[in-house]
Amino acid sequence: MGGTERRKYEKGAATNYITRNKARKKLQLSLADFRRLCILKGIYPHEPKHKKKVNKGSTAPRTFYLLKDIRFLLHEPIINKFREYKVFVRKLRKAYGKGEWGTVDRLKENKPAYKLDHVIKERYPTFIDAVRDLDDALCMCFLFSTFPRTGKCHVQTIQLCRRLTVEFMNFVIASHALRKVFLSIKGIYYQAEVFGQPVTWIMPYTFAHDHPTDVDYRVMATFTEFYTTLLGFVNFRLYQSLNLLYPPKLDDSSEAELKVAKEDRYAMDSEVYMEKLSALSASVIRAVSFNEEDSAEVDEFPAEEENAALVEQKKKEQKDIEAQKKLFEGLKFFLNRETPREPLAFVIRCFGGQVSWDKSVCIGATYDVTDESITHQIVDRPTLEKQVINRYYVQPQWVFDCVNAKILLPVEDYFPGVVLPPHLSPFVEEKEGDYIPPEKLKLLAMQKGEFTGLDEKDSGGEDDEGSSEEEEDDDDD
Repeated sequence: MGGTERRKYEKGAATNYITRNKARKKLQLSLADFRRLCILKGIYPHEPKHKKKVNKGSTAPRTFYLLKDIRFLLHEPIINKFREYKVFVRKLRKAYGKGEWGTVDRLKENKPAYKLDHVIKERYPTFIDAVRDLDDALCMCFLFSTFPRTGKCHVQTIQLCRRLTVEFMNFVIASHALRKVFLSIKGIYYQAEVFGQPVTWIMPYTFAHDHPTDVDYRVMATFTEFYTTLLGFVNFRLYQSLNLLYPPKLDDSSEAELKVAKEDRYAMDSEVYMEKLSALSASVIRAVSFNEEDSAEVDEFPAEEENAALVEQKKKEQKDIEAQKKLFEGLKFFLNRETPREPLAFVIRCFGGQVSWDKSVCIGATYDVTDESITHQIVDRPTLEKQVINRYYVQPQWVFDCVNAKILLPVEDYFPGVVLPPHLSPFVEEKEGDYIPPEKLKLLAMQKGEFTGLDEKDSGGEDDEGSSEEEEDDDDD
């Protein structure tokens, strides 16, 4: 019987995919520009289920993209900007070669640039979508903010990442949103609750960087370009939600406290304000002052019998969170020179404590070590020559362990020179039947109020008495 001739690889899965080279030719882009465009638009390669069919019988290794994704890119305005930039570079090179300096200046003034605002709105239709995808953005921005100012990446990118991360940290402090902290080999893990969504990121330690040679910094810089735009939008919205001014400004009283005699020793005039903001020791100003008495109480409706237990559990969780937010309230900390200043200041401020340091360490110190109202001094050295009677001297781990335990732990285990207890990860949740380390069991007992430091000493004393009695019996024999 007659009919249309069906050719192989012209229907089904083979027509849904396109190789990278064909996609590049279709868009008329170089490999670097194609890769950059895909990162900005969030388009990634796909592994076909039947790779041999899609590859038209060949087993050669190829990278495949969905054809509908490539068609989606055809009308992207950023592609035109890429082409305009190529023309700009060609004209600029020619002007330099001819020595036409007037043309060079004119071209530089009209350098083509593109914005990613429409891409952000396209990829994140709602604000909650952007908050859910904030983890990677924060990790990358915190990483770039610690880079040295070398030729590996632009100085403007490093400064922008630093500004955005400091703004986000000030928001977390103002909203008391921090929930968990963990010190790992790679860096410090933080988890905050933003609009009901858990946001986890890692902050690298401030060590000297040794740039690896096998890392493509251009790809990382493209991701950072997108993430800085996203974080800028998110920061603005977060500040608006708390009725804070954006860009953030320090309130007058805090700024007056941070005023030092010779600020030029710390930074240039243009950088002094940013340095004060990044010190994390002062509060940011609100657009309209907020009064807790004016806040309306939430109406409570009688719950059904089946949901009553759930409602009570939710109330208990909320009460625990509110108590955790005020963990360090009323406490005054002083950081010694050898301690990591920024992580400690960030964590202490998030939970309502006051913090300061020596004026020679960093700008932003609010009180001196001689202040008699200091309750805790954080030290990281085995012994101290001079100690004040009415304050505790503890190692930095005490602050982080208290946050994870949600209670103020006994300071005896964290005195200078004492071997520290294990730093348990708050991200591990044991299920029924799992092994729970004894340190975790002790911590759970302390949270319930069943364990006190005296229990261990009493049991130890009884054991000593028993052993001494046994020794006496042996001597009699």
